[in-house]
Amino acid sequence: MKVLRNILEESKKYYLELKKKIERKIKNLPKGSVKERMICGKKYYYLQYRKGKKVIHKYLGKNKPEDLIRQIKERKILLNELKKVNEAIELINRTEKRKRR
Repeated sequence: MKVLRNILEESKKYYLELKKKIERKIKNLPKGSVKERMICGKKYYYLQYRKGKKVIHKYLGKNKPEDLIRQIKERKILLNELKKVNEAIELINRTEKRKRR
């Protein structure tokens, strides 16, 4: 049983450290989405995101912001990964509670 407890502790440390790393990366990436609008036959790009209950539209320009789009996709991938890490931590916590009984 002691070996199993050690494995759980190591796993929990690993996932908590991974969670911190992912959260740091997410914090530095932009949130929202890039929207394309056609105005008088020309394309214009806007960053759209929420600030509280308001939806903010920030003008980006006439050129498609490829780098910003890539960063937003990366953020979404990291959010999905963070969700899986949180589920793993929750599973470990539940397992630890059962072992104490």
